[in-house]
Amino acid sequence: MEKSRPYVILSAAMTLDGKIAKGRTKIKLSSKNDKIRVHKLRAKVDGILIGKNTLDTDNPMLNVRYVTGKNPVRILLDSRGTIKSSSKIIQSCSKISTIIATTQLISKKNLSRLEKFPLEIIKCGKSSVDVVKLLKILQKKGMKKILLEGGGTLNWSFLKRGLVDELIITITPYILGGSDSVTLVEGSGFKNLFSMNKLKLKKIQKIGNELVVYYRT
Repeated sequence: MEKSRPYVILSAAMTLDGKIAKGRTKIKLSSKNDKIRVHKLRAKVDGILIGKNTLDTDNPMLNVRYVTGKNPVRILLDSRGTIKSSSKIIQSCSKISTIIATTQLISKKNLSRLEKFPLEIIKCGKSSVDVVKLLKILQKKGMKKILLEGGGTLNWSFLKRGLVDELIITITPYILGGSDSVTLVEGSGFKNLFSMNKLKLKKIQKIGNELVVYYRT
């Protein structure tokens, strides 16, 4: 039976101890060669999805660079629609298709402000974006494959609902430590190792001093 949502790939780079960020501070983990691999992957998907925390930390473009290929549709989860008009995503939305997924919490002021830009606004949820409903909407728009490049909180939001089909994780040669460091998956976590189906290792790729592991759920 065909799934009523797109195929979701969780993509991330982490330290040996599973960290992806230092609080709200952006850290560069991947090598240039690994970035090329990631951008090749971006060019093969229909959409790339992040949350507000990643936006505030990185202010990313979420486009395809380093390689030749199409830009995926950029999908931002922003419950209150507070993304700054000066952000790279907003400033480039006339050139790259962009969707802002928001909720009933968005103010009239923010809604009016965002409606002035050539992007699509999807209200999807009361106080937080309903990711299950959102994925169904994205599928109806013809999106078959989504790249999840979120932070630990968003990763947990997808994993706990069984919405991730594949994980591609770059393990970098660093140890960060620190109780304020963000891990690959945050949230309350699963009750035990058996609460989620055991992941299946599909491939291991060595890129210089890094390892890229490919798992399927």
